Amino acid sequence: MPVLNEADYLENAVISALEQDVDGPTELILALGPSSDGTNEIARKIADRDARVQLVNNPEADIPKGLNAAIRASMYPTIVRVDAHSELAPGYTKRAVETLARTGAANVGGIMHAEGRKPFQRAVARAYNSPLGLGGGAYHSGGPEGEAESAYLGVMRREAIERVGLFDESIRRGEDWELNLRLRQAGYTVWFDPQLSVTYWPRESWTRLARQFFATGTWRAELVRRFGRRNSIRFFAPPALLLLLFVAAIVGALQLTGVLSGVISLIASLVYLPLALYAVLIIGMALTTKGGGSTLADKLWTMAVVPTMHVSWGAGFLAGTIRGAGETVDTSRLDGRNTPLP
Repeated sequence: MPVLNEADYLENAVISALEQDVDGPTELILALGPSSDGTNEIARKIADRDARVQLVNNPEADIPKGLNAAIRASMYPTIVRVDAHSELAPGYTKRAVETLARTGAANVGGIMHAEGRKPFQRAVARAYNSPLGLGGGAYHSGGPEGEAESAYLGVMRREAIERVGLFDESIRRGEDWELNLRLRQAGYTVWFDPQLSVTYWPRESWTRLARQFFATGTWRAELVRRFGRRNSIRFFAPPALLLLLFVAAIVGALQLTGVLSGVISLIASLVYLPLALYAVLIIGMALTTKGGGSTLADKLWTMAVVPTMHVSWGAGFLAGTIRGAGETVDTSRLDGRNTPLP
């Protein structure tokens, strides 16, 4: 479990992991980044009262480096990745281990079920859980059990991930997708089991959400630069939306100034149609009560959150396409420090 500034979530995340019912011994390795909110003090207290919990340092707060350090410090043949802002459902690990044995897969993952405590976070959770929000990946919106491109978090065979070289420490976002790509290229199977569920607590503010999605989009572009067509076409939807907005803005300016008029202006106005449909879909999603949008605040935040996610991700993707990810990091769990985050 990579950990950084998770004082509000760490205790519950740890409890959900330690209370898993599995056949055999377990341990929990926390890779501690340089937290500034008392998280590491909480982690040390947890380790003092439960011998199953071990602490390793992750001074750069880099996700793949923290994961690799935790894996190397562990001793058992099955690796369960856990995030400090997530909670495993009861029976998650036992079911995942059984699925590993039943399918022969190297990595098994399930559904990320986002939850929120306040209106903004609930709106973000609705977007995460909706095909409109994050593009309909199986681990967001569900689907039939079977072979998968990647796995959320993941319950992995140690020998398989060690054989392909653990997580690539040069990739700061999307490291799980890239590891699963190498597993599949090595002849292993990655498996999706919809019976597995993890509660995920998303970002709590608009600026943090935008920063998170910009960094994620930038790194997805880096993965496209490295691996090309192995990336799903859904990753290209947000940058396409941003380019469409840019074109629509130019067309609107030309129409307002009279540069475009008559039939040519009418034809150019077709650029507004997909944007109008996009707006209708978002408003429709916001107005429904599906996914917890019961209050006015929930509905209004949903209308703000979904475009924020798409535009931020798309802007990051275009930036990453032009210049690569470089040293881009996600600072959404810190205030003002340019440090990589879980």
